[in-house]
Amino acid sequence: MPWSESLSKKIKTKVNLAGYTSFKIGGRAEYFFEPKNLKELQQVLVSAKQAGLRVFILGAGSNILVSQAGLSGLVIRLSSKDFRKCSCLGSCIVAGSGLKLNALISFSKKKNLSGLEFLVGIPGTLGGCLMGNAGAWGKSIGELVKQVGVLDYNGKLKLLTSKQLKFAYRKSNLNKYIIIWAKLKTHAAQKKVIVVKISQYLLRRKQSQGNNLPNAGCIFKNPGQGSAGRLIDICGLKGKAEGGAVISKLHANFILNTGNAKSKDVLSLMDLMRKRVKERFKINLEPEIKIWE
Repeated sequence: MPWSESLSKKIKTKVNLAGYTSFKIGGRAEYFFEPKNLKELQQVLVSAKQAGLRVFILGAGSNILVSQAGLSGLVIRLSSKDFRKCSCLGSCIVAGSGLKLNALISFSKKKNLSGLEFLVGIPGTLGGCLMGNAGAWGKSIGELVKQVGVLDYNGKLKLLTSKQLKFAYRKSNLNKYIIIWAKLKTHAAQKKVIVVKISQYLLRRKQSQGNNLPNAGCIFKNPGQGSAGRLIDICGLKGKAEGGAVISKLHANFILNTGNAKSKDVLSLMDLMRKRVKERFKINLEPEIKIWE
């Protein structure tokens, strides 16, 4: 691959992706790059476009299943400080897409700004959170967005205002862009009030989902106003295993890696979950996790 001279020594090849995902599953990336700044990101996007390479943007890797066969193309991980900056603008927070959600919430608590607490415990980055309009407890991050700075896949910068953004349940119109930063609405509050909210949300999450085995969060989106986990549970699938993967006994919409799960094991369980729910309830479950292959 004819990368520019300034990039060629920094781009890695055949990098095992399992360690970069919360599932701890996956094969190798043909090319892997962690740009140190926006300029390097733009340069590598131009090179990848010229070479016709597929580009994958990796955040915390918390909602993806990577094929055991690996990926052809370029995986870009926005992990450097330039993509994890965070600052205040009045009662708004401007944060980089590579910032972990829990770090964002810690920053807002430090600045006595409230509104983000419901996201606590979601193990993703701000970019991934925005892309999939992540949320919990009836709230989602799209409700808080004022502006988003993005790159297109040609490396061109764009500023998107709230009027140009479309958020729906677990999706947005940001999937054709690479998110660089976002401006979020918050409001002033006493620190002790913020701390109580964070504790309450963490407790609810632990009670409903608590497990320590590698996973990718909810596997399927909730259909309509219903709960995918409840439907899967009624089908009697809790504890069902395939290879090293098992459907959680606590939350039926979670698949856990017991230590040596392969992507095919997870996909097999997903097929079973979809099939049983379809047979019993005439409902088609739609994956919430992204499958990279």
